[in-house]
This record gives sequence, C-alpha cells and structure tokens, in this order.
Amino acid sequence: MYSSPQERLVHLHHCRGVNWKIISRLLKIDPSLSSIFSLPYTSVASMLSISLEQYSLFFQDLHSIDIQSMIKTYRDKNIHTITIFDENYPKWLKHIFEPPWVLYVKGNVEVLSAHKMISIVGTRQPTKEGIRALHVLVPPLVQHGWVIVSGLALGIDAAAHKTAMECGGKTIAVIAGGIDHIYPPKNRMLAEQLMSEHLVVSEYPPHTKPKKWQFPLRNRIISGLSLGTVVIQAKEKSGSLITASLALEQGREVFAVPGSIFLEQSNGTNRLIQQGAKLVCSAQDILDEFAYFF
Repeated sequence: MYSSPQERLVHLHHCRGVNWKIISRLLKIDPSLSSIFSLPYTSVASMLSISLEQYSLFFQDLHSIDIQSMIKTYRDKNIHTITIFDENYPKWLKHIFEPPWVLYVKGNVEVLSAHKMISIVGTRQPTKEGIRALHVLVPPLVQHGWVIVSGLALGIDAAAHKTAMECGGKTIAVIAGGIDHIYPPKNRMLAEQLMSEHLVVSEYPPHTKPKKWQFPLRNRIISGLSLGTVVIQAKEKSGSLITASLALEQGREVFAVPGSIFLEQSNGTNRLIQQGAKLVCSAQDILDEFAYFF
C-alpha cells in the first residue's frame, strides 16, 4: 500500500483511537508497519488494549484514509511531515521520554537542523522588567547563533519570538493543536509571520483543534528541542515551571532570571533558583554553560 515506513506511520498517526502507546505497540509487533494494513480485524484487535469503540474508529480509518493524497495537500500548503524515522527529525528531541512520532511543521524546515537551540518561556502577564530582560538576553544569544524556541503564548513567549526576529535571528514556535488552528487567536498574525520566515511545529495533524491537555505535552517538545530552558518571570504554578521541570527530566540545563520578592511574576523563577536553576543576569551566564559544548 505504501512504499515506506514513514508513510505508514503518518497514516497510523491520523487514525482515530490511536495514541502514543498504541503506535509504540504496533512498532514492536512490526517495525516496518507493513503487516498492520493486511491483518484481519480480529488479529489487530487482539493486539491492542483499547475499547471496542476506539478500535472500530481505528480500523475504519486504517482502511479508508488516503494519506498520500493528504500529504500532497499538506505540501501544497507548505506543511511538511517529519517522522521519527527521518534523518531531519530533531536530534535532541529524539532522546526525550515519548518523543513525537510525527511532527507537522510549516515554514523554514532547515531551522530544525540547528544544533544551538534554547527555549525561552515565561508568564503571560510580564512586567516591563520582564520584557527588558528579554531584550538583554535574546540579541547576544542570536548573535552567537542560537535559535529561540518558545510556545507562541501571550506574554513572554510571543515577545521572545518577536525579539528574535527583530534582531535577525531564527525562532521556532511549538503549538498545541494543529497548524490550522492557531491558539491563542490573538497571535495568528505572529504565527503567519513565523510560518513564512521561521517555523511553527506541532505533533498533531493540521486539522486538530487545541485541547487543554495538549499544552503540557507541547511543553515537553519546547524543552526537548533545546539544550536549555530559560524562564523569565513565572508564577509559582505555571506552564513555564512545567517546561523547566521537563527540561530537568530530559537532562537539559535550566536557567532563571531572578526578580523582586514583592512581585508575583518572580515567585516561580526565584523558586527555581532555590532549587538549583542557574541564576541569569546576562546572556553570557547562559553562553558560559555551553562553552564546553561548541
């Protein structure tokens, strides 16, 4: 049916009722995924521990989706699929826990091949000092060839993307949901600029609408693409701290910009520093940490 495992994987990735663990199970049964499409209903059902309703949807899509035509439609829209089998799958991302099987990317795909990637995340409600910190940190990082990775959220994330572009650097936005459903809608124009000159990345097919549970999963990709994560202003309970925690789990560096003890947006970053994150006052504090690496 298909000439490559990549196409078979993308097909499976579009099937309803499928999640990361099911694809993992299918790959263990058949690493080429070639036999899955010819096995009878009962044989496949016995392999998967899912409900009858889920399996019915999966089997229906397994034998009805025309993925080659779908991929052509994606390419016509400048959306590319990158599977974990492909050579251009991001090097660092491949080594995280449950790496995405497929990435859907739009924009300058070559940005993904950069070795120097650093994520910058923070509160959706930054102060002037938070934005000033971005303007101090990002230009020198860009000048030293670092690609800025963030999550396209309001506040620090969006400002990180914009600052990277303003100083001539490259930036990657990792989103929850699919590329056809940018969230938040307020950042649609920014996303379109990124999809033209930089890169937007999702682990979900383009038609997927964003759901609340996808955002923490999105954060593991932000940290997983990067050698380190910088947190600029974060409340004690925030998605930015989830990203920092994931970075630690992935064996990556974590940096935090300190702030006033009287400012709510500093509580999370100050706490990170207490827990061992490197305190950052300048871009050089970040660059020094990777001096041995490059």
